[in-house]
Amino acid sequence: MTKILVIEDEESIRENILELLEAENFEGMGAINGQVGIKLAIEQIPDLILCDMMMPEVDGHGVLKALRSEPLTATIPFIFLTAKADKVDIRTGMELGADDYITKPCTPQELLKAIAIRLEKQKTISRHSQKTLDELRTNISMSLPHELRTPLNAILGFSELILSEYQVLEESDILEMIGQIQTSGHRLYRLIQNFLLYAELEIAATNPELLKEMRNSEFSCVKSLLSQKARQQAKHANRTDDLQLNLQDASVAMDSVRLAKIVEELLDNAFKFSLEGTPVLLSTFVENQTFILSVKDQGRGMTADQIAQLEAYRQFDRKLYQQAGLGLGLAIVQRLVELHGGEFKIESLPPQQATIVCVSLPV
Repeated sequence: MTKILVIEDEESIRENILELLEAENFEGMGAINGQVGIKLAIEQIPDLILCDMMMPEVDGHGVLKALRSEPLTATIPFIFLTAKADKVDIRTGMELGADDYITKPCTPQELLKAIAIRLEKQKTISRHSQKTLDELRTNISMSLPHELRTPLNAILGFSELILSEYQVLEESDILEMIGQIQTSGHRLYRLIQNFLLYAELEIAATNPELLKEMRNSEFSCVKSLLSQKARQQAKHANRTDDLQLNLQDASVAMDSVRLAKIVEELLDNAFKFSLEGTPVLLSTFVENQTFILSVKDQGRGMTADQIAQLEAYRQFDRKLYQQAGLGLGLAIVQRLVELHGGEFKIESLPPQQATIVCVSLPV
């Protein structure tokens, strides 16, 4: 049965609503005040919440704020019951995440219609979430085994060849094979590190203490770090002559490891998806107490739909371009920036003109 929590301090109103819900085959639960309502909501996880606005101790806004900050209850449809429905109250409630308002007194039909609309909307959201989850599973199942197996095949294949044929192989051939083993090992290591990092960031997103710790971090001497990291990435991609730097020093609200990771992923992406001989520009500057970092390349770019659908484990046109990777790079950058209270934006002009990835962080 669909569970509906009714948080109402007036007993007669609360009991009337619960009787109506029972008659309509809903499982109704009552809470005599906001504090009890918050506790019940977290314990029972109802499908919908009806909550009075004006209550002693914890009012409706307080209940909504508490439940929206709790991951288990953050997405439960929430309808206010109120005798007072001025624009300021409605605006405040909507900003906190309320789904609807019903002015008391109301007819049973009005209440039931509002409930039906919200439950149907929630079903639609759930179906969309399930579809997204199914796509994620498909993307992981298609890309992860291949991306792990490819470097492993090289490591195992070359090492077995060296072990079985080392007596007849030339020293130069052995050194070349060892180089291939090392390259594949680095690729495998990076894949695993990115996989673990993205999982770590998803966990941090639901942990207020970790989020606070991340946002209280700070690093200065940005120019030196980014210049060194950028040159390493360009050398690794054999694109040293294509790298252009325009860096302004600053202090940023992020530690050096995470900032370096952002530059690593953005430049790796820019070099991977642009042709050798075309410029890749890394820029930084400070504007209105905001540190802005951007990477610009002249690669094939992204469509507006692809930018909107950016997420982990998704690679666009993978079969067409036969590109390597899990599609985690930009997703990691986006998550890092969001968790540090910043903004992430991609602007892609017509193919072969320019793609600009811009990161804004507090200074």
